[in-house]
Amino acid sequence: MPLNVSVVSADRALWTGEATQIIARTTEGEIGILAGHEPILAVLAEGEVRVTTTDGETVTARADDGFLSVQNDTVTIVAGAAELV
Repeated sequence: MPLNVSVVSADRALWTGEATQIIARTTEGEIGILAGHEPILAVLAEGEVRVTTTDGETVTARADDGFLSVQNDTVTIVAGAAELV
């Protein structure tokens, strides 16, 4: 089952789609998210968020701050400032 992912910044949506994996840098360290992950709310640290799409492509966004939320295979990444790399 794929993850439903939204990556947004304060002023726009950067990417929305289905993914098999997400790797993000949080204030507690790097985290990997796969389907079936427990619900979590994490604070993003400055760094990259890498999304592996269901097509096998990698979408990379650079985030300066924000948070990552996971619930019921839905992942929402909200960054104050972010851009696709």
